[in-house]
Order: sequence, then C-alpha cells, then structure tokens
Amino acid sequence: MSETIKINIRDLNLHAGKNHILKNVNISVPKNKITVILGPSGCGKTTLLKTLNRLTDLNPEIRVTGSIQIDEEDILHTTSDIHDIRKRMGLLSQRPYPLPMSIFNNVAFGLKISGRRRKKILHKRVEHYLRQASLWDEVQHRLREPAISLSIGQQQRLCLARGLAVDPDIILADEPTSALDPVSSAAIEEKFIELKNNYTIVVVTHILRQARRIADHVVFMYMGEVVEQGPAAEILHNPQMEKTRQYLNGAFY
Repeated sequence: MSETIKINIRDLNLHAGKNHILKNVNISVPKNKITVILGPSGCGKTTLLKTLNRLTDLNPEIRVTGSIQIDEEDILHTTSDIHDIRKRMGLLSQRPYPLPMSIFNNVAFGLKISGRRRKKILHKRVEHYLRQASLWDEVQHRLREPAISLSIGQQQRLCLARGLAVDPDIILADEPTSALDPVSSAAIEEKFIELKNNYTIVVVTHILRQARRIADHVVFMYMGEVVEQGPAAEILHNPQMEKTRQYLNGAFY
C-alpha cells in the first residue's frame, strides 16, 4: 500500500543575498511518520525546516522559489494568512524557550491562540496537553510556578505541550535533544514515536544513533542539496550514494 504524502517539496531554491543555500530540493514527507533530515553542520537542514513554516519570511534578504505543498495547498503561493499556516506546525527548537510566565499559562497561551479561552475548558485542555507531553505527573502541583523553574528537559516537554495546544498536524523539531541529558532525550524520542500516530513529524538532527532509533523516513543533505532519501532501513543500512556512505561511516560531520 502506497504512503500518503503530507508535505511535497518541489524545486525549492533559497537564496540569502548572493548565497545559494538550498539547491533544487525535492522531498516527499510521508504522513504520520517521523522523517529525519540528516547531514553535516551547515548543509541547510535548519534553513529547510524554517521554509516549512515560512519563518524565512522574517529575513528580507531571503528569496525562496519552488513549491511546498501541504496536503493540497502550496504554502509559498497561497492567500491563506501566514499565522494560520504556522499554527498548523508545532515547533521545537534546539533549546527550549518557555514564555516568561507560569507553567499553566505557557500551555494556556497556545490554547488562547487557537481561540479556546473559557476557563473551564482551559484547565481540562492544559492537563490534556501536559499529559500528551508526558509532563503532567511531574508538574500538576506546580502549575503556578514559573516555567523557568523546570529542568531543561522538562522545559523542552513544556514547549512541546505548548506547540501541541495550537492543534497542529505537523511537528517540526530542530535538533530537539541537543541541549538535553540522555534521560530527557529518551523521553522526547519516545514521545515522538507515540505522537506520530496523530501527527506528521519532521526532525532535524546530526545524531546518527537518534536517526536509527526514531526515523521512518530519512533525507540526507549535503551542501544545500538532497543527496538521497527513502525509508530509514534503506538509507541507513544500504545507501546508494557514496556521499551518504561516507557520512554514515563517520568520514565527516
């Protein structure tokens, strides 16, 4: 049975001033799978992720051509409000950035953005998303404490809960465990594997062990280009391209 494609990127090019950063990128991201984008530092992984939720629009020097179809909509050529596009995608950064407010209000902020403001509903939904992020049991008696009082691993799961609260159908994660200890990293990885039943997840990482643990689909990038992509088992264990083999064997990072 063929996979349903959630994100279809075609002929994507990105220039920042005179620098050609993304070069004729073509990627198909399957629905309800974890797609891992691998590659050495500076290959364009994070820039690619930012094009998916139009964060590149914030830099006037950046010019993007091509198409990014999410379901049936080309988000680079659309009349939809850009905030509506971004609400479809929860974003986890390398380091967690909790808002300067309480644990409860961090998650409630996401709910209010999506229009749910009734107090009775807020309390139930905050609990729901904290449970989704495997954080409720640890914070249920601390909800009024500042979010910054949490450990960095807990803060990352709080940011995940806040991202889920805007009701996205895609989760974008940029090196989401790079600042975390092994236990917290494992908690995030396990949560991604659980969440893919309801979300399409795109993870940027340079950690091969992590890709082997969580990836269903792998995209390998080098110098702004897609070298190879496909099911994780094929790319990680039987790559067809020499550059991919070199990277997997540790020739460069």
